[in-house]
Amino acid sequence: MTSKQRAYLRGLANGADTILTVGKNGINHNVSAETDAALEAHELIKGRVLENSPISAREAAEALAEENRAEVVQVIGTRFVLYRPSKKPVITLPQ
Repeated sequence: MTSKQRAYLRGLANGADTILTVGKNGINHNVSAETDAALEAHELIKGRVLENSPISAREAAEALAEENRAEVVQVIGTRFVLYRPSKKPVITLPQ
């Protein structure tokens, strides 16, 4: 993914609602399955790691991206953004 594409996705994610939460149990099968479903439906999702989580936002983003064949777009504080094109793409990335 190019820096221009990453910047474009960061802009789209700026107004998006947080739809994924990683809590005190960290990343488990349910969180991974929820991430997969959300990525297929939306392509671009914003997640949040709660303060009582055993892992950081960076660790959560990288682990979920690896498990779900996605790209980490951005990590800021306790929030992160993931992107994965779906079978029926909704977002067209700039060249």
